[in-house]
Amino acid sequence: MTGMSVPITVQETVSEVIALVPPRIWLALFIVIFGVIAGYLVEVVNRRLLERAGVPASTEGTAFERTVRGFGLSTVTIIAKLSNYFIVGIAVLTALSVADVQYTELFWGDVATFVPRLFIAIVVLIVGIVVGDKIELYVAERLRGVKLPETGVISTVAKYSVVYVAALIALDQIGVATLALIVLLAAYAFALVVLTALATKDLLAAAAAGVFLLLRHPYGIGDEVKVADRRGIVQEVDLFVTHIETDGEEHVLPNHIVFREGIVRIRD
Repeated sequence: MTGMSVPITVQETVSEVIALVPPRIWLALFIVIFGVIAGYLVEVVNRRLLERAGVPASTEGTAFERTVRGFGLSTVTIIAKLSNYFIVGIAVLTALSVADVQYTELFWGDVATFVPRLFIAIVVLIVGIVVGDKIELYVAERLRGVKLPETGVISTVAKYSVVYVAALIALDQIGVATLALIVLLAAYAFALVVLTALATKDLLAAAAAGVFLLLRHPYGIGDEVKVADRRGIVQEVDLFVTHIETDGEEHVLPNHIVFREGIVRIRD
């Protein structure tokens, strides 16, 4: 009949809507979807590779690992997710460029260069923090037998030295001036030397005295000696301290005190 309108089907409506959307928009949408899928796959693969490489066991017990565990995460999870976000971010930026969004071309070149550098900087910083924590635990474990308060400073200094170097590398990745990094590194190295010398002067003195005692052997294990007001049997002599036992008590004397006060060997 004349004048009657022909019903429009849903399929025809969808086709018309699709035809109205420029092809570049569909391509941009496809790139985003592909980036999300690729990012997820990269995250899964990276997590499994890190787990097989023994990273969870290596980071166990570190301060960084304990902190992120409080948020329900782990070092492996963070690195894996960062790789995911990196892929998705690149996909989104590429999609914006393909879709010809206004002003995108103005900053696309700088962003495309900065994002990989930012990703590397974050990974370097995380690795530096974890390695610093591990070094702190290792140094503290190695110096556990040294009964001097200054030994606690050494492990802390070792940790923050590694973290500081990692921070400098990370800052360099995101374009901080090299001259500023060199000045900061020189200032840190100077402060590190001065503070370490002040904090460990007794430890260094004990080590120097320990070298003399170990080379000259004025007394040995099993000898009865008197140092200052302490008398007992020598149980152990190492680079830093001398262990003397008497009446069920063990006296741990820094070697520089032994060297300064003098030693009396008691002969029956």
